[in-house]
Amino acid sequence: MRYGHFDDAAKEYVIETPATPLPWINYLGNKDFFSLISNTGGGYSFYKDAKLRRVTRYRYNNVPADNGSRCYYLSLMDSDSADAKPVETWSPTFLPCKTPLDSYKCRQGIGYTVFEASKRGIESKLTAFVPLHTNAEINRLDVTNTTDEPAVIDVTGSVEWCLWNAVDDSSNFQRNLSTGEVEIERETDATLLYHKTEFKERRNHYAFYGVNAPVVGFDTSRDEFLGQFNGWDTPQVIAEGKAHDSVAHGWFPIAANRVRLELQPGETASLVFMLGYIEVAKDQKWEDPNDPAKVGIINKKPAHELFRRFATVEQVEAALKELNSYWSELLTTYSVDSGDEKLDRMVNIWHQYQCMVTFNMSRSASYYESGMGRGMGFRDSNQDLLGFVHLIPERARERIIDIASTQMEDGSAWHSAHRPRRLE
Repeated sequence: MRYGHFDDAAKEYVIETPATPLPWINYLGNKDFFSLISNTGGGYSFYKDAKLRRVTRYRYNNVPADNGSRCYYLSLMDSDSADAKPVETWSPTFLPCKTPLDSYKCRQGIGYTVFEASKRGIESKLTAFVPLHTNAEINRLDVTNTTDEPAVIDVTGSVEWCLWNAVDDSSNFQRNLSTGEVEIERETDATLLYHKTEFKERRNHYAFYGVNAPVVGFDTSRDEFLGQFNGWDTPQVIAEGKAHDSVAHGWFPIAANRVRLELQPGETASLVFMLGYIEVAKDQKWEDPNDPAKVGIINKKPAHELFRRFATVEQVEAALKELNSYWSELLTTYSVDSGDEKLDRMVNIWHQYQCMVTFNMSRSASYYESGMGRGMGFRDSNQDLLGFVHLIPERARERIIDIASTQMEDGSAWHSAHRPRRLE
């Protein structure tokens, strides 16, 4: 069966059906912040180490598979009133809703992924990427009304937080269900939902999920968002047509922002969602430690600065262009012209891209290697150097030094280890 085709000019693999035998994933990121994203929007994100700095949760043996990561819902509403109800809801990535789409394409590109879908005359384009030198994933969503009538579309974007240590998050429930903490920052032009679990006790980092538009509601409690007997395909708040504005205390913190779009025929609206990771110095953790009214409120200034860098469509376009230029220059370091289209495609594009992904991940994080166990293999990571040393010689040298730092005085080494300068 045919599932897609190569677009050599765009350096993309175009997937034409969500019903692939297994999730087909792309790896976003270039240095510290990484995201895995499948052809139906699944995956997870982490900072440097997939075990110790897991940002979003992923269940490897989940049923149904590949659910509950980054979730987007488009709801065609029956009116523009506060009590409007959804006529129908679908996902621009197909999952988690599973509502049949009128059209679907997933373009897995070099460092980015694009989903193109349509339903009931509403076209959507979701572009996901990790900008260079940035600890964040950008999701730009364009929604176009191609019908002859005005349309009211409620857009909900959500992520489920991992409580940082992925092993502890999936095992130490008697403790973890009491630790989740969030903050909400709702402004007229944007809303940012913060994950600050253990920030007060022992961490100097937090994460946030925001959107560059006023919201009609939000949720940070998974139980409130989904409801007692529902999954990510049919959340209670989506069925009701109204967010609960829930504030999580322990249990299962999430971040969900709901935006209402009122589109005239032919009109397009663009939203920018951002998943970001922030580290702050120990003496700068709090907004104002001397103000009793602000005790426990995190220092959001670094998050604001990061969010403002990508708060407009123009900024996002510039960042994606910079990323594309980076990859284009990198992939022209070495090329062949063999006369065989398939050989040239694999050598000039996909093999080199795969070697760079292997450099970034060292096979320590995927859909099958959880990132929680082996870390970087000593022998494997040395062998990996052969695939990317010609592309990034300076970083290859750094990798050799990092690997060597795990050796003992007698020349022996750990079979595998989490990243040097490990995060505790």
